[in-house]
Amino acid sequence: MHADETPKQDALSVHRRAVAVDMHADTVQFVIDEGADISGRVETTHLDAVRMREGGLDAQFFSIWVEPEYFGTGGERAIGRADAQVEAVRALAENRPDIWTLATTAADIRRAAAGGKLAALLGLEGGYAIDEKIERVGHYFARGVRYMTPTWTHSLSWAGSSGDEEGRTRGLDGFGRRVIREMNRLGMMVDVSHVSDKTFWDMVETSTSPVIASHSNCRALTNAPRNLTDEMVAAIAATGGFVSVVFYPGFLDQNWRARRDSLDRELEPRVREVALGRGLSGPHERIAADRFRERVYAERLEAVPLARVADHVDRVVELAGVEHVALGSDFDGITATPEGLSSVAELPNLTAELLRRGYTADDVTKILGGNVLRVMEETEGRAAR
Repeated sequence: MHADETPKQDALSVHRRAVAVDMHADTVQFVIDEGADISGRVETTHLDAVRMREGGLDAQFFSIWVEPEYFGTGGERAIGRADAQVEAVRALAENRPDIWTLATTAADIRRAAAGGKLAALLGLEGGYAIDEKIERVGHYFARGVRYMTPTWTHSLSWAGSSGDEEGRTRGLDGFGRRVIREMNRLGMMVDVSHVSDKTFWDMVETSTSPVIASHSNCRALTNAPRNLTDEMVAAIAATGGFVSVVFYPGFLDQNWRARRDSLDRELEPRVREVALGRGLSGPHERIAADRFRERVYAERLEAVPLARVADHVDRVVELAGVEHVALGSDFDGITATPEGLSSVAELPNLTAELLRRGYTADDVTKILGGNVLRVMEETEGRAAR
């Protein structure tokens, strides 16, 4: 064995002792759109209860995600879509209490892990479903949501997105600042993933609780608009928050991203034909298109190694320290995965890579979930009771 190798069993022992938390997965859309029963093994997703146990993942934040193309950036359809996903996550614990528990605090996660249960948590990806009503922030908090990012890829009147032209110049307006302050008051974590640069800085300036990125990488390594600059990573750390490294190759590796962009231009007509040929619409159209892309990417693009995930972890640690990095896989929201991280079952492979790079067992414990638990406790403690 070479000096820089870590015995597989040692890595697995470190992994199993940690309380592992993933900050972001889109699995709930498959639950409500395809009836996926993730309490058992599911062949069409990256994540289910069986593979969470195999991969030593104790707690999952499920993304509550409204697709603006199909449900709008506000109104009853957006609200209904979000509410349906919230209820689907809550139903996991109601229907299978032998497997799942709904968690809303760090203490809940620790109790679930100690009791051999899987903790299901809620994060709102995009503020479309609050419909520009401040009281809706409280509605989602009461239903269990514990973080929210103001936008997904479409800007709102009160916050800019990294995914459209409006976001280039749009930050938080007065209502947006009220939203952040209400999240602070309630004890809901403030998430910057997907927001524009201007909105990012307005959020950091406004929040009195730690700021997090639920699934973002480092722009210095991969120049994607929704990745974070070095200055942003440092600013998040200064609030006491963390950056959750995302597993999508397009945010991990600049060369893969460029090859994907070129391939997407070639595939665009065929992607439209996939859905039209099957008479699909709404989320089913999007799922079919994504599965088509996934197959073609696997055939024509060289896989990105798991080491790229560790490279982004390294960058955050270099800039901010090991106390300010976590994991946000984006499983079931991505059309490609790194080699060695094809599903949640392979999460111990990342632990082995981090240990091989010289991280201590204590370091890895913080990265896998300890930092999340700390920030949750601090956010809870600062909330007005």
